[in-house]
Amino acid sequence: MGRVAALIIFLTCAMLSEAQHEPGFCAFYEECGRNPSLGETLLPPIVPCLNYSRARHLTGEHYKKLKKVCPILDQGEKNTYACCSINQLISLEMSLTLSKAVLVRCPSCAENFAHLHCINTCSPNQSQTVKVTKVMNVTSLGKTREAVVGYKAYLSTTFADASFKSCQNVRIPATGGFAIATMCGRYGAKLCNPQHWYDFQGDSSNGLAPLDIDFNLIKEGDTAGLPEGAFPYSGRALRCNEITPSGGQVCSCQDCQESCPKMPDPPLPPGPFRLLGTDGFLVICIILLCFLVFFFLLYLSVTFWVRSKKSKYEDTEKKKGKGKDRNSNDVTQQIVDPSEVTFADRNSLAAQAFLSLQFQRWGTLMASYPLTVLLLSAVVVAVFAAGLKSIELTTDPVELWSAPASRARQEKTFHDEHFEPFFRTNQLILTAPGRKGHIYDSLLFGPQNFSGLVSKDLVIELLQLQKRIQSIEFWSEELNRTASLKDVCYAPLNPSNPSLTDCATNSVVQYFQNSLDNINAKVNMTELGVTKEVDWRDHLIYCLNSPLSFKDITDLGMSCMADYGAPVFSFLAVGGYDNDDFTNAEAFILTFSLNNYARNNPKFKVAMQWETEFLKIVQDYQKDPACKFTFAYMAERSLEDEINRTTAEDIPIFMISYAVIFVYIAVALGEYSSWKRILVDSKFLVGLGGILVVGCSVLASMGFYSWIGIPSSLIILQVVPFLVLAVGADNIFIFVLEYQRDMRRPGEKREEQIGRVLGNVAPSMLLCSLSESICFFLGALSTMPAVKSFALYAALAVLMDFILQMTAFVALLSLDARRQDSNRCELFCCVTVSTKRTNKPNEGFLLPFMRKYYAPVLLHRYTRIIVMLVFIFMLCGSLFLMLNVTVGLDQELAMPQGSYMLDYFKYLYKYFEVGVPVYFVTKKGFNFNSVQGMNAVCSSVGCDQFSLTQKIQYAANYPHLSYMAIPANSWVDDFIDWLNPGSKCCRLYTLGPNAGQFCPASETSPFLCGRKCMATPPDGVLRPTVEQFNRFLPDFLGNRPDLQCPKGGLGAYDTAVVKDESGEIIATRFMAYHTPLTNSQEFTAALLKSRELADNITLGMRRIPGTSPDFEVFPYTVTSVFYEQYLTIVPEGLFNISLCLLPTFVVCCLLLGMDLRSGLLNLITIIMIIVDTVGVMTLWSIDYNAVALINLVTAVGISVEFVSHMTRSFALSTKPTHVERAKEATANMGSAVVAGVAMTNLPGILVLAFAKAQLIQIFFFRLNLVITLLGLAHGLIFLPVLLSYFGPGMNKAVLLQKQQANKELEMRNTLKQGYENMSYEENEIKQDPDTKTATDADKPSEFQKHQQEVKEERIDRF
Repeated sequence: MGRVAALIIFLTCAMLSEAQHEPGFCAFYEECGRNPSLGETLLPPIVPCLNYSRARHLTGEHYKKLKKVCPILDQGEKNTYACCSINQLISLEMSLTLSKAVLVRCPSCAENFAHLHCINTCSPNQSQTVKVTKVMNVTSLGKTREAVVGYKAYLSTTFADASFKSCQNVRIPATGGFAIATMCGRYGAKLCNPQHWYDFQGDSSNGLAPLDIDFNLIKEGDTAGLPEGAFPYSGRALRCNEITPSGGQVCSCQDCQESCPKMPDPPLPPGPFRLLGTDGFLVICIILLCFLVFFFLLYLSVTFWVRSKKSKYEDTEKKKGKGKDRNSNDVTQQIVDPSEVTFADRNSLAAQAFLSLQFQRWGTLMASYPLTVLLLSAVVVAVFAAGLKSIELTTDPVELWSAPASRARQEKTFHDEHFEPFFRTNQLILTAPGRKGHIYDSLLFGPQNFSGLVSKDLVIELLQLQKRIQSIEFWSEELNRTASLKDVCYAPLNPSNPSLTDCATNSVVQYFQNSLDNINAKVNMTELGVTKEVDWRDHLIYCLNSPLSFKDITDLGMSCMADYGAPVFSFLAVGGYDNDDFTNAEAFILTFSLNNYARNNPKFKVAMQWETEFLKIVQDYQKDPACKFTFAYMAERSLEDEINRTTAEDIPIFMISYAVIFVYIAVALGEYSSWKRILVDSKFLVGLGGILVVGCSVLASMGFYSWIGIPSSLIILQVVPFLVLAVGADNIFIFVLEYQRDMRRPGEKREEQIGRVLGNVAPSMLLCSLSESICFFLGALSTMPAVKSFALYAALAVLMDFILQMTAFVALLSLDARRQDSNRCELFCCVTVSTKRTNKPNEGFLLPFMRKYYAPVLLHRYTRIIVMLVFIFMLCGSLFLMLNVTVGLDQELAMPQGSYMLDYFKYLYKYFEVGVPVYFVTKKGFNFNSVQGMNAVCSSVGCDQFSLTQKIQYAANYPHLSYMAIPANSWVDDFIDWLNPGSKCCRLYTLGPNAGQFCPASETSPFLCGRKCMATPPDGVLRPTVEQFNRFLPDFLGNRPDLQCPKGGLGAYDTAVVKDESGEIIATRFMAYHTPLTNSQEFTAALLKSRELADNITLGMRRIPGTSPDFEVFPYTVTSVFYEQYLTIVPEGLFNISLCLLPTFVVCCLLLGMDLRSGLLNLITIIMIIVDTVGVMTLWSIDYNAVALINLVTAVGISVEFVSHMTRSFALSTKPTHVERAKEATANMGSAVVAGVAMTNLPGILVLAFAKAQLIQIFFFRLNLVITLLGLAHGLIFLPVLLSYFGPGMNKAVLLQKQQANKELEMRNTLKQGYENMSYEENEIKQDPDTKTATDADKPSEFQKHQQEVKEERIDRF
């Protein structure tokens, strides 16, 4: 028997070597049976019989079948010869049907593909283009015959290249990838070429080819190696932009670059603004600097020239009572004529007198009944604060930063209502640094780089971790049972009743269907005469390059599809690779997707519970010493959890900050004249009372808004108390210091003194508090919820703080003054000291220092010039920096230092190869079921060149400009392909109870489902009628994709199309992918570009007849609601800050009696503080965003404290010159501002440097430190100098009243003196002139002095 077998083999080889290659002869014919060398395959591997014979003449049904399957060979029924039987044609048709299902989008590609295999199988000259290389005995139906199981096919490179080129760019709409990637094996789309393409088609291990075909591509004229009589087939392949002989239309632009219209490259984004070859903003700022410096120097020169010209008149003017100050401003030193008093001066005096009188009366009343006032204040605060029982804290970032009426928020609402929210992502990114890689010499794929991460032990470790997480179980109160992943997971192919294997879990082990046996599988395989072992590495290489394959090309024969039935694309399984070198990846990606339930859905809490358990397992695994991975992780809840955690952890820091401020206030308010009276003169309880007033105002504000249903936020809890404390402490210091510096007049009660002091300072306190409160109320016009709620809470808190200071604090100070007058200790009220209080006013340390040293040095002639020049330079420099400030807030800044989310963001940006998915969502009003409607959306043959999907494709061709990485999938395209009668997808039952209904491709019986849904169109452009569209669309959306019908819409599109009760499509979506986005600037730019693209698509689709004029297409990503604010935050910020600046000007003018110049200088200084603050933000890497905007709005309020007190003090001063008035204002108010604002804020701010949260460190420590220091610099350095140059003239009405008071006093003194002289003459004999007269003469003198002080103090004293 052995000899017989050897003889048979020898004769077979001899026959094959002697086979002739003649025209009109076949090399094989008819089917012999199943290929015995192949195991499980996707299609039955039926092989032909070896049969060297003449081609057969085809007639009847045989001819008709050939004409249908291979029209390229049709020569008419009388002249058509072929080398294939009708059975071979049926098998060929079945095989081509699978390929056409992928390539049908491009008719010329599909025909070229069929062209080649028709030539190989049926050509009448078959023996001239093929050479049989391997035969085997096959027994079928009891008959043994020689079957061909391998042959060589000779092709010309001209035909092969043209055929390949026609198919190279055909896309798969469901994935956005290329069809060629699934037909080129290990090489994928990027490395595929004609030879690789044909090698895959001829490889029987791919599960589709029934035998091995060795394609030899031979150049024209090259005959080397060809058998005698053989020649390469050189038929003409169709170009993709050609109409096919059967009438098929040219391929679309998306599938064929030659079909694309000639379009110019999109314009590059505008470059930076430039002037004179350099930064345009820099040039403008330099010009502005030169102009301001020139104007200031010109002003100095003119004033100096005017003063020198009039110097000769100085003596004359002095005799008349007039002189010039250093700036040549006319001032009245002695006599003011009533006619010289302007209307504005009289208004100013009237306003000040009215306010002072009313506040004096009010203060006296409050001080007279302190306990009653405190009780009533407590009741009012308690009523307001009771609303805190229903306080609602907003922690959802969407609710905080996205306005309900904003475009992104409305789009999110529309998307979530129609498609449900984007699924919840729980993810690990795992690496194994330090492990050495290796080169694996694969039998099929050649040498391949494998990183240290991609090793069998780590793949198994990953599988174990994945199964551990998948097996999470916990008790759910909402479900009242044990819950697991399947209760909340995203299951695209079985959403109604998912099992654990239906849950969408994406990882590299899904290429092995989560099976340890599949990972351990190995088999010996022979390829091109070489036998080697193939294992998990060969399967992984193939699947990473062909994730859509249902069977790999190795003898392992395993699928690449995940166990839940969908593909896992390589960029979702591995990361950190270059040029598609997937096995050299640096990271595994493991993702669990959960349904994103609405917050009021009970399953939302179940999902949150699962994520909590997920985090526990992952964190425990990370701590395990046996862990082989270095990894980062996140859950969908992580961002919100970490923000809340850091807020809670940093509350002690804020408490310490407030405690430091309290200690400072309690110590600084005291007047320390003697060690014995230190407990009497301290103001510990007053300081505590001031802090309580601030706290009560905040509580009242929060309670009031809780009553009316306006939610609060954590940022309000952090910022508003700090702001109110800064404002309130300033007012407290001004009031208390003024009281300490004041002397009680003879016969004046304590309550009257407090009222008089309040009348002096309360107008200034009102000016600041009213400006700030109105400022914040106007800031509430902001569209940002966080800014709006902050402004409302701050406005009411500042207003309540002022009211409580005018009531409760005045009463508290009255009680403290009573204690102090009784010499009782502060904390031990029953203890008294014997040392009496001095009758001298207590000026403290700052007032004398600023009066004697600081003010004279600051307002020196040369110092003032230097100060002006320095601050002009700071303004222009900060303006340039402000124009270059970075807009945005990177999400990692919201995390505390040491947060696991910081590691996750770092890994995300480093290893991910694509960005977030972006959906192009259509609204109601478009007829998708019309032919024009379908053509305006699709991108396959017959579609408009500027359709929806085609425009997205154009954008994806320029990812660096459009931020689009992967073009959109299209349910319309796949639906049309699914309907194509050339595929097995859409068929109808012809028999049985379901006759006439949809028959899925999984039904294999050709007799049961022999009817196609649609007939083949004559022009190759298939479009369903309206009736067919509406009938078959539900079947398409419910059809699970498989090998027989990969175009099924279940999973990919079943949730992408939403219809109303009448069947009209009211919403659809098309998913694409952004490029990797790593910072807020890129996210914002991507949002802007996607909106521009969507608007362009909308305009095009509205031109389709029947489209509603309000039809719209918009882009949606899960990040849009966070980054939309940065598109408008600059104008929004300018609007808000401008609204805040307006009341500072208006209120200042009104309360100073329409003093426009004071209001304008006040406004200019505050604007300079804001501009300089933003400039320093640029230098200190503080980005401009909503949090910064809140702080800038706060900066306006704090700046009012630094500026307005000083401006009012200067405006009401009666010193003769601008410089002297500036000195007086600087000394009197500067000391209070330093003690009350700067020294109150700075200690608390410095404590915030120790906070864990980066947001607090950057936007509360850094930014508030900048605001305080710049406010201090402008308020105490720049403003006094500015007022000394450009401040308003002295109020002549005030001076006139003072002079009239002096004149009245002089007349009284004259009359009194006359009376005294008469008395002296009558009594000079009776009394001793050296004693009695002298004593009596002293009394009028003291009386006159006291009366003069009373008159002057109302006018001149602050």
